[in-house]
Amino acid sequence: MFHKAIIFSLGLLTLAGCHAQKKTKTPEQTSGTTSPMNDTKNSAQKGGIIYFNQGENKFLKDYQMNVTFKGISEDSRCPEGVACIWAGVAVAQIEVMGTYSRPMVLSLATSDNAGRNYRQSEVYNGYTISLEEVTPSRKSDTGGKDLEGKYKIGIKIKKTEGPGDPTTK
Repeated sequence: MFHKAIIFSLGLLTLAGCHAQKKTKTPEQTSGTTSPMNDTKNSAQKGGIIYFNQGENKFLKDYQMNVTFKGISEDSRCPEGVACIWAGVAVAQIEVMGTYSRPMVLSLATSDNAGRNYRQSEVYNGYTISLEEVTPSRKSDTGGKDLEGKYKIGIKIKKTEGPGDPTTK
């Protein structure tokens, strides 16, 4: 009798896990701003920049690549209305996967800083992927915690030129 209860419990946990995977975060829509990131057509490219909401996944047919904006791992950017010594940096976690390659998580920063291992662009499968924009800006009164789940990024992808390894990072 005890083994039946264990099997039943494992079955329920498995179903609960499947149900949790189906749920996705839906970003809140804001109105009144003219930023291209708030455009209703987020997949549209403006100036070669592709926009993503946090948690959003897109298959980019032109590049034969699946791209997912996982989130922001660090945001030390200077808040609006505050004078800072260092401008700070935001680091986005972006998972990329080609049609014939394994997924890889790239950490792209808003600025290059070799001393802190920040890179604004990375090479993957013969393409250079660059972080161009991160919104919204931090506010001084909230400390940045209120932005979790609301981040939006803009990336640019272009064919890599030169003698580098065209297959992987």
